[in-house]
Amino acid sequence: MKYMLMRKADADTEKGVMPSEDLLQSMADYNERMTRAGVFAEGQDFEPSQSLEQHRSLGCLPREMNVHVAFAGTCKEAMEFYSEVTTGKLESMITYGETPAAEDVPPEMHDRIVHSSLNLRGRRLMGADMAGNCYQPPQGAQIHLEYDDPEQAGRVFKALSDGGSIIMPFAETFWAHRFGMTTDRFGIQWMISSQIEHCQ
Repeated sequence: MKYMLMRKADADTEKGVMPSEDLLQSMADYNERMTRAGVFAEGQDFEPSQSLEQHRSLGCLPREMNVHVAFAGTCKEAMEFYSEVTTGKLESMITYGETPAAEDVPPEMHDRIVHSSLNLRGRRLMGADMAGNCYQPPQGAQIHLEYDDPEQAGRVFKALSDGGSIIMPFAETFWAHRFGMTTDRFGIQWMISSQIEHCQ
């Protein structure tokens, strides 16, 4: 269940007059308390320092930002593995053969995945198998997972590294209590960290 704190528009607001600094601060404080309590996924967008134009521009932002990765036929195995490692909810796993486009897809692609979705606290890791020459190994991007518990982060890093290749060992750094980078056995790169905020 999700909640949203909203302020009903009054005559001043309709004329473009911003709420008072005290009210905006109260709204921001409330969001922060709800975030810490686990009610909100995040508590932002009500910053007292934001101008009226900045508040209006929020409507231009995407509703969500998710990550999509491509596979060369191993999408089902990879997504089930990611679900097990992260304990995220695997919401969707659809094959090419299950879609209306099945008759236009080569028979050998019918059991491959055209869409999958793993829900991680409201953010989604999506994936699909690419046909033939359409697949290119991912480069220049990593999926970042942040954990409060360094032991849990270490377990996730170890699991993702198994059969893959460690780019940067999981260890203490100047920006995080623990941080590491690895490429898993499916060719996807990950950054795993714990308590990164203590260096901010």
